[in-house]
Amino acid sequence: MAALAFSQISGSQFLVWGWRIPFFLSILLVGVGLYIRLGILETPTFSRLVAENRVEKAPAIEVIKRQPKAILLTALARMGEQAPFYSFTAFIFTYGTTILGVSRNLLLTAVLTASVVSFFSIPFSGYLSDRIGRRRMYLLGAAVTGVFGFVYFALLNTMVLGWIFLAIMVSLIPHDMMYGPQAALIAECFTGRLRYSGASIGYQLASIIAGGPAPLVATALFAEFKSGYAIALYILLCAVISFAAAALLPDYTNRDISQEYDRAEEVAARS
Repeated sequence: MAALAFSQISGSQFLVWGWRIPFFLSILLVGVGLYIRLGILETPTFSRLVAENRVEKAPAIEVIKRQPKAILLTALARMGEQAPFYSFTAFIFTYGTTILGVSRNLLLTAVLTASVVSFFSIPFSGYLSDRIGRRRMYLLGAAVTGVFGFVYFALLNTMVLGWIFLAIMVSLIPHDMMYGPQAALIAECFTGRLRYSGASIGYQLASIIAGGPAPLVATALFAEFKSGYAIALYILLCAVISFAAAALLPDYTNRDISQEYDRAEEVAARS
C-alpha cells in the first residue's frame, strides 16, 4: 500500500527516490515486531529444557553436527516456495512494464491484491495441513506451483489487462499452500533443544540459494530465451526440488514433539 501511494506521489521519480520512502517507514514495523516478540512466552518444551538445565550452549554448532540432513532438506524444500514468490512479486515489475507494457501502478495494485488474498489463503493452508498432514499439504503446494508457472505466463502473455491482473492476483495461492504449513513442518523436524537454531538455519539458507537469486535468474533466463516460459521451467525445477526434499522430511503432524527425538521416532514419523 505504501509503495502504491508513493508511486502516485513521486510519479516518474519513483525509481529515483519514491521507492525509498516505504523502506524507511518499515522501521516502524520493526518496532512493532520487536514489541510483540518481547511479549511472547517461551514454548512449554523450551521452558522444560531450561528447568531441566538441558539447554545447549552452542545450539547452532550442535544442530549442524547432529541434524545436517534436516537442515539441508528444509532449505531445499523451500526452493519451490521462495523462487516463485520473488518471481511473482519482484520480477513481474520488470516483465510487466517492459514486455507487457502495463503501468507500474496496475502491477502494484495487483500485487497488493495478491497479498490480501494471501491474508486468507496462508492460514487456511495451515488449517488444512492440521487435517491432512503438513507434509501432504506441502507436497500438494509444490505440485500446484510447478504447473502454475506455465498458466501464469500464459495469462500474462495474452496482453489483456483483466487476465494479467487475475494472473498476479492468484499467483501467491500456490506459494501459500506451502507457506501455510511450512513453519510447523520445518520446526518439527528438529528436536526440542535444537529446534530454533535448526529451523532458522534451514529457513535462511533457502533465502540465499533460492529467494535472493530468483529475480536475477528470471531476468537472465528471459534475456537468453526471450520467453516467460523459460522462467516457468525454472519455477518447475524449483518445485520438483521442493517436492523431493519435502517427501524426505519427517511429518510430526498431531504427534508429540515435546520429547527429544530418537532414531526410532524419526523412522516412525516417515512411515
